Amino acid sequence: MDQTSRCRCKIWLVLCIFFICWYFMIHNAKWYTLSSPRTAFHHHTNPIEIIDSTEKTIPETTNTRVDNDNVDTGHGSVKEEIDWLNDAAEMRALENELEPILKKVRPKPEKKKTKKVETATDKVGERVGKRKTGYKSKLSCSGRYIYMYDLPARFNDEILDDCRSFNKWQNMCPYVDNNGLGPNLGNPQRAFSRSGWYATNQFMLEVIFHNRMKNYECLTNDSSIASAVYVPYYAGLDVWRYLFDHSISFRDSLSVDLAEWLQEQPEWKKYHGKDHFLVAGRITWDFRRETDDDEAWGNKLMLLPEFKNMTFLTIEKSPWHSNDFGIPYPTYFHPRTDNDISEWQSKMKRHRRKSLFSFAGAPRPDMEESYRDEVIEHCANSSKCRLIQCSNDNLKCYQPVDVMKLFQSSIFCLQPPGHSHTRRSTFDSILAGCIPVFFTPGSAYIQYLWHLPKKFEKYSVLINEDDVRHKNVSIERVLSRIPAKKVSEMRNEVIDLIPTVVYADPKKSKLEKFKDAFDVSVNGVLDRVKIVKKKMTSIDFDERFSWKYILFGSVDKHDWDQYFRYPQKVIETEAEGNETRR
Repeated sequence: MDQTSRCRCKIWLVLCIFFICWYFMIHNAKWYTLSSPRTAFHHHTNPIEIIDSTEKTIPETTNTRVDNDNVDTGHGSVKEEIDWLNDAAEMRALENELEPILKKVRPKPEKKKTKKVETATDKVGERVGKRKTGYKSKLSCSGRYIYMYDLPARFNDEILDDCRSFNKWQNMCPYVDNNGLGPNLGNPQRAFSRSGWYATNQFMLEVIFHNRMKNYECLTNDSSIASAVYVPYYAGLDVWRYLFDHSISFRDSLSVDLAEWLQEQPEWKKYHGKDHFLVAGRITWDFRRETDDDEAWGNKLMLLPEFKNMTFLTIEKSPWHSNDFGIPYPTYFHPRTDNDISEWQSKMKRHRRKSLFSFAGAPRPDMEESYRDEVIEHCANSSKCRLIQCSNDNLKCYQPVDVMKLFQSSIFCLQPPGHSHTRRSTFDSILAGCIPVFFTPGSAYIQYLWHLPKKFEKYSVLINEDDVRHKNVSIERVLSRIPAKKVSEMRNEVIDLIPTVVYADPKKSKLEKFKDAFDVSVNGVLDRVKIVKKKMTSIDFDERFSWKYILFGSVDKHDWDQYFRYPQKVIETEAEGNETRR
């Protein structure tokens, strides 16, 4: 019994020793060395491990150190782990075979991010950085930032709400639609192009301009970096409501109110209005009433002391004042893309023109100085002229399709003054590729200095008004004697001017190649404001010669002095002429 017990104890002792050895072998032997080899490349910060897909992956050991002789993994060297290969040359061959694969999986080094110091200009540029031609550098707005006042609604939106009071003979509310472009015309009789044509009223410029400015690429909310300040007051539409039936207090009230409002603004106090500009969509004489007689015409917006320093953009400027500048009347065409303009220009170049010259307009029997009747007589008596004489019985003069078809079929278009020097018809004729014929430089040459070439003979004809008035000249003979080559060059010049005299669609335009009338006007304002702010003084010549100084840079005697004799009393524009300027 004792012997049996001793044998059992020996067996258990052997089993315990065997178990301890087995346990030791399990927990201390390097079993992981039997898996596929790891390859470390000296030029990697973190070794890349290639593992046989048939084996289980083993977590990589931390604190790996790489040097030229071996790789310490915490469990011995790589050299020890690959002894089973027997030949280091085979390992190098394996590395060469795997190199193309490793190049694809190596992580790309991250670029260091530099911290950018953001300025106020950067923040504004970020908002306006996306432009018509894609993303441009913020620096492209340098010197071009414009700050636009958020005026109380009584100065613009509420005026539009009162659109029925603009004209007591016609409902003008439809012309306010489409951001001031008016009703869509479509393409009747194929007189227009596929899109972009509207029945735009000639007095809606300030509405169109305001809506274009809302999408101006360099508009800023930070007035401290602005080069100019825009005042979106609908001056022309405001005064239009009171021109005929109300006293001067009605006509002046909102202008006086605006002057008081502006003087409270910090932007105004900086330069006293020298960097401010305003767009008024009527002729300058509607805002230059010099007396307080209720029978006198217009209001006194431009004569208020507070506004003497401002820049005014109008559809007709004064020859004798230096702070207003003419910009084109709105036409019927409002392109959306460069292609819209290019297609229209191509169409006008190909268009067949059957008439030597044409005229569309009404006589002016109530004006002693007018020579409209003589111009109409010239056209009516010539077989080479086409005439649309406006009257209550003939509405063709007011139909866009009829007017445009007339001008498209003519080589020259006559543009005599009406109750004022300028006409919307001038820009309709340019749009149609018809060469304008003027009878005074006051109709265009001193007016639209930013939009039309100073070398007026390149795109137009000037016939002395006195010769027409006294019947000393034949319009047909003058035009017939112009050489065909010269005519062709002039027509091409006129067609090239089309982009600069049309206002692109305020909401849908994406012009990249061309600058439209809005772009040219804004550039003109910025250039003028820059000069005015530098001088910080008033002009050093008699303002009555402004037309001469601005056009020629001198106030010396000139051949055109006869056209711009300063009047002894206020120029008052007749009511009919303000309503129908064709």
